[in-house]
Amino acid sequence: MKLKLYKPKFHFVLTSILLGLLLLPGSFLIAQNTTDSTAQTADEPVIKKLKPVKNTFQSVWIIDNQTVMVPIKGTFEMDIMHRFGLWNKGYEDFWGFFAPSNIRLGFSYAPVARLNVGLGITKTTMAVIPHTEKPSSVSGPMWDGSLKYSIFTQTKGKYPVSLTYYANAAYNTKKDPDKEVYRYSSDRFTYFHQLLIARKITDKLSIQIAPSVSHQNAVNGYFVQHDSANLKVKPEMIHDHFAIALSARYKLTDVTSVMMNYDQPITKHTKNNPNPNFSFGLEFNTSSHSFQLFFTSYQYMIPQINNLYNSNNPLNHKTTENGGYPFSPEFLIGFNITRLWNY
Repeated sequence: MKLKLYKPKFHFVLTSILLGLLLLPGSFLIAQNTTDSTAQTADEPVIKKLKPVKNTFQSVWIIDNQTVMVPIKGTFEMDIMHRFGLWNKGYEDFWGFFAPSNIRLGFSYAPVARLNVGLGITKTTMAVIPHTEKPSSVSGPMWDGSLKYSIFTQTKGKYPVSLTYYANAAYNTKKDPDKEVYRYSSDRFTYFHQLLIARKITDKLSIQIAPSVSHQNAVNGYFVQHDSANLKVKPEMIHDHFAIALSARYKLTDVTSVMMNYDQPITKHTKNNPNPNFSFGLEFNTSSHSFQLFFTSYQYMIPQINNLYNSNNPLNHKTTENGGYPFSPEFLIGFNITRLWNY
């Protein structure tokens, strides 16, 4: 018999760290050591204003993850994200093109400098409803709201890296006729927090590391024998899941780049441990568009759902009748399209 375990109140893991970062001063005073601070001769050199680096990345997305980029104030953005099915069946479903797909539509706006807020809706959230084996053919998409804040940007002589904070909350609207999954409205919520740390190494190469925590409000529980008379309930999964993402982009031309991304789970659960993700592809850019075409093991486009429930294995091996282990990585083809408008 399974029980639902609840965590009535979610304490943000990164709160104390983020508050400290957000209180960092936005600039440092540069003082000149002279005997007369009010006088300046014509021969004194003019102190140049430090300028942050530009175009560490050219899109808010790098395949399945956010980048440190925050659009300038007054920018409105539309995202169209698509993931086809797994390619492993080959011609049977034309390498995943005719398999069940996943689509997300997203919109975001930068109301003030260094801040971006967004809203999105995803067609298919899971291959099965979380914590059950029910198929996801029941209707109802998942909504997500997000915010992204650039704490500081890489600046020569000042900041060696760029640091951005990203967070979202998602609500699953899928129907649950028997009320076996979502007993309370709060069960439908999941949350995600991430620190994005990036550095533009050269004009062509940029790298990023991004630790994250995903939170689910409710998880399944199961009974274990505590003693001869009592049963003890243990959770199948932990409410808070930690992971880390490594990303890189290398420019081939002014408008074309190669990208890669690796996501590694850190938290170990009793059951249902997610697989890591590896993705790679190409990016094509104009002044107002970005198009990314890639292979990935992530099928879902809400980060906490990917981090908590990814069942695709990029290093998958299958046992054959003669005992062999052929390499059969589980990938799918996906693309991201972003369009920017400045007001």
